[in-house]
Amino acid sequence: MTLAQEDVRRTATVDGVTLNYYESGDAGGLPLVMLHGGGPGASSWSNFGSALPGFAQDFRTILVDQPGFGGSDKPAVEGNYFRFSAKYVIGLLDQLGIDRFHLLGNSLGGGTATRLALEHPGRVARLVLMGPGGLSLNLFHADATEGVKALMDFGAEPTRERLRAFISTMVVNQALVTDELVEERFADATAPGSREAMASMGASFWNPETHEDGMLWREAHRLRQHTLLTWGREDRVNPLDGAMVALKTIPKAQLHVFPNCGHWAQVEAAEEFRQVTTQFLSNHVERDRGDAANGGAR
Repeated sequence: MTLAQEDVRRTATVDGVTLNYYESGDAGGLPLVMLHGGGPGASSWSNFGSALPGFAQDFRTILVDQPGFGGSDKPAVEGNYFRFSAKYVIGLLDQLGIDRFHLLGNSLGGGTATRLALEHPGRVARLVLMGPGGLSLNLFHADATEGVKALMDFGAEPTRERLRAFISTMVVNQALVTDELVEERFADATAPGSREAMASMGASFWNPETHEDGMLWREAHRLRQHTLLTWGREDRVNPLDGAMVALKTIPKAQLHVFPNCGHWAQVEAAEEFRQVTTQFLSNHVERDRGDAANGGAR
C-alpha cells in the first residue's frame, strides 16, 4: 500500500510560522507523532513517507516537518534547536486538539522529541528514539563521527557528490543510495532558505550560549516515559556506543539493535522497525500517564 503525498499533506500556522505535516489513519487509541532527522534535504516525508501506510493501520499517524525543513517555514533559530522546534511541534498539536500522544523521533527529531517529553511529561505517552541527537554520547568513537564530518563537508560546499557521500554514511546497503534519492535531497537541500536554515540550526549546537541546552544526556534521568531506544548496529552518524548512557540513565528505557543497519532503521529494517515499534506502543496502559507526570519535568 502506498499513499500519495499530496493526499495526506496538511498545513497549520503556529506563532506566525507555517508548519507542513502529513496525516493518515484513524485507528482508535493515542495518535503517533513522528519527527524526522536533520541531514541536508531531510523532511518528514523523506524519512517516514514510506513507513506511513504501515503505521497508519494502527495509529492516527502525523509526520511533522520541523521548522527549517521540508515544506515548513525556515525562521532563524532562537536558542537551542531542540527547544525551538519542540515549541512549534507542541503548538501544532494544540491546534489539532491532540492532548496525549506517542512520540517518535529520528536523529535530530529524537532530540526534539526528548526535549518535548521533558517539558511536557504528561502529554507524551511512550517515546521511541532512533539514534537520537542530544542523547547519543559517544563513549568510544571520536567526535565528529564519519557521518557528521560528511554533513559538515556538504555544508561547506553543497555538491551532489558531497551529498551522495553523506547519504552513503546513512546506510549499510549502498544500493539504497540511488541517483533519484540524491537528486530529490539535493533539490530540497538547495531550495531557497534551506542552506540558511541548516546553518542557523547548526549554529545553535555550537554557540557557547545555547549548545549546553542540547546536551540532553545530562537530563535523561528525568524522563519518566517508557522509552524505546532503537539503533542500527552499523550506525556511522551516532554510533551504537552512544546509546549506553541513555540506556543506563533513563529509568524505563529498553534498547533494540538492528543488525546490518545504519542510521536509517526505518528504511533498512523497515518491517522489523514497524513491528518492534508497534508492539512497544501497544503495551501502553493509561497508568503510564501517572508515571510520566509524577517526577517528570514541570
